[in-house]
Amino acid sequence: MSTTAAPRTNFATGTPWEPIVGFSRAVRVGALVFVSGTTATGPDGRLVGQGDAGAQARLVLANIRAALERAGARLEDVVRTRIYVTDISQWEAIGRAHGEVFGTIRPATAMVEVRKLIDPEMLVEIEADAVITNGA
Repeated sequence: MSTTAAPRTNFATGTPWEPIVGFSRAVRVGALVFVSGTTATGPDGRLVGQGDAGAQARLVLANIRAALERAGARLEDVVRTRIYVTDISQWEAIGRAHGEVFGTIRPATAMVEVRKLIDPEMLVEIEADAVITNGA
């Protein structure tokens, strides 16, 4: 039995909050990739899709895809997502966006309503866990 741990690699996006809060956008340990809670922020750090939960969810998932790819993973490697929403009545628009991306992959998931996210205009935040299976 080997006692050598798989190396850990942190992936940042360069937002000012990462060093302040002490987090990485994604962390890879061996074949495992964990993507932090991700919101609908554009490259300039500003929220996109104000008032539109479906649009926010689509950008969140695009941001997750980018984080996975930086870590050497693909959407097809995602085994679990966690979806946090501020208004559960918007579940269908958010769920449809999730289904557009993960409809054939079908990771385990949960969608829960939370009182609020860090910015009152943020309607959805999603986390993702992946297991790289392509030999990367």
